[in-house]
Formats: sequence, structure tokens, C-alpha cells
Amino acid sequence: MGHMHPHTHSHTPLKGRNLFISIVLNIIITASQVVGGIISGSLALLSDALHNFTDVVSLVISYVANRLTGKKASTNRTFGYKRAEIIAAFVNSVTLIVIAILLIIEAVKRFFHPQTIHSDLVIWLSILGIVANGFSVLLLKKDAKRNINMKSAYLHLLTDMLASIAVLIGGLLMKFYKIYWIDSVLTFSIAVYLIFVGFDLLLTSTKMLMLFTPDHIDIKDLIREVHKVPNVNKLHHIHVWWLNDDELHLEAHLDFKEDVTLTRFNEILEEIEIILKAKFGINHVNIQPEYNKEDPKDFIVQD
Repeated sequence: MGHMHPHTHSHTPLKGRNLFISIVLNIIITASQVVGGIISGSLALLSDALHNFTDVVSLVISYVANRLTGKKASTNRTFGYKRAEIIAAFVNSVTLIVIAILLIIEAVKRFFHPQTIHSDLVIWLSILGIVANGFSVLLLKKDAKRNINMKSAYLHLLTDMLASIAVLIGGLLMKFYKIYWIDSVLTFSIAVYLIFVGFDLLLTSTKMLMLFTPDHIDIKDLIREVHKVPNVNKLHHIHVWWLNDDELHLEAHLDFKEDVTLTRFNEILEEIEIILKAKFGINHVNIQPEYNKEDPKDFIVQD
């Protein structure tokens, strides 16, 4: 089985410290909003607090996953903990959706039975939420662009900030216009947005956990490119999957037109690796060479 890596990995350490700061800020926000929500009677503020609490949990999961990913592989963990961050993203997306559904149920109930709300407290605590979450969003923005776990944490915090802005608007409407039903409408809106964001993340993380072929890769196009290499007959038994955000793997059997030497195979393998990296972003290639071997030659074979 040929396995070569004519490339360098980009493994810039993710900023776990920024995650830790975000966790501390969210604990402060959550505690403040729970107390403030109970005193003021605002469901929107309590829903924001509940959302912030799920963020604390999800950020802790993300932080632990981030630390685990850095652990080295061993004989009984040959991949190490590289998939921990995908699991974290999956858990985070599920919690977002579950919390959102609970908020929608409560918002509908409250809409038909609106309550008087102490708006001053709602206004000041929502401002606190905007500032703290806004700072956390800026801390994680860079890492979120290249890591699904950091993206899940970033999205949690971004939706928190947007929710706090909505709560602030609601607080101002309640203070100056006594429109108390707006509290339920805002809660409902926040929840629907949470479902929208959570579902996209759930879909992405599920595809990665199920080892589905990445959306940007066309297997037939990939095969055509490999078949252009001299002496190559047929690429088959193909598997392409994300191990994590950094590692895109291809595993396949490669049938040759003639009985090539190992030296020649290494040269062909290196050429294939360069093509797959440049055109498809695949940075781990594992190919089994074959010549006149009796086995299925289909592109995709159920092992």
C-alpha cells in the first residue's frame, strides 16, 4: 500500500486561550441574565440566558476537543483525537436546535398571556451581552474560517450577540411604548434563527462523521485526472473522506497496465499525489497497487 506525503501540513495552533476567555465571559453573562430575567419577568432575557448557558457548555466541549486534538497518536489510538472537534460540532449543533424548539414553545405560550416586564434591567443586561459576545466573536473569527469546531463555537457566540441586540430593541420598545408582547415575538425569532444556523452545522458535521465524500469533490472527475497518468489502467475501490478540517483522505486500489517496479510505482504515486493535492485538496493518499489481480474493478465497491 503506497502512502506518501510530498506536502507540508498547515497546523497553526488554534487559540485555545481565546476560547477560555469566551467561556469566562459567557458564564458572567449567563449568571447576570438569569437573575435579571427572573427579576424583570422577561422571557426573551431568560431565553437569551438559556442560550448563553448552552454556549458555556458548547464552548467547554469545544475547548476540551481543541485540547484533545493536540494529543499524539498511539498504538491504540492511531488517529489520536483528531475527530474530537467534529463530535464537538455535532453536539453543539444538536443543542442549538433542541434549545430553539423549547424557546418556541415558551414564546407561543407567553404571546397569548403577555406579562408586564421591567424593561430597564432588560436594556442594561442586553447591552452587557452585546459587548461581551461581540468581543468573543472577534477573538474566534479568524480560527472559525478554517476549523469546524471553532466555527460551531463562533456561531454560538454570534447568534448570542444578535439575540442580545434583538432583546435590546425589545427592551426599548417595552420601555417607551409598553409593547410587552414583543418579548415573545423576539424569543420566537431568536429561536427560528438558532434552528437555521444549527441545522446547517448539524448537516456538515454529520456528513463528516459518516465519512461522506466532501461536497466539492466529483469522484468521476477525480478518476479522469488520475487515468491521465502513464501506465495507469483503472482506479477503483475509492474512498474519500474528511478525517478532520485539516486532513482530507483518499484510499483506493490502482490497477496498472503493466508489471511496474516499486521504484516506478513510487514515481507514479508521487505524480498522483501532486494532482490530487492541487486539484482536489486531498493531502493524504493511500493507494494499493495491482496488476492482473482478480477483484471487482468498480469505482465504488461495498467492502
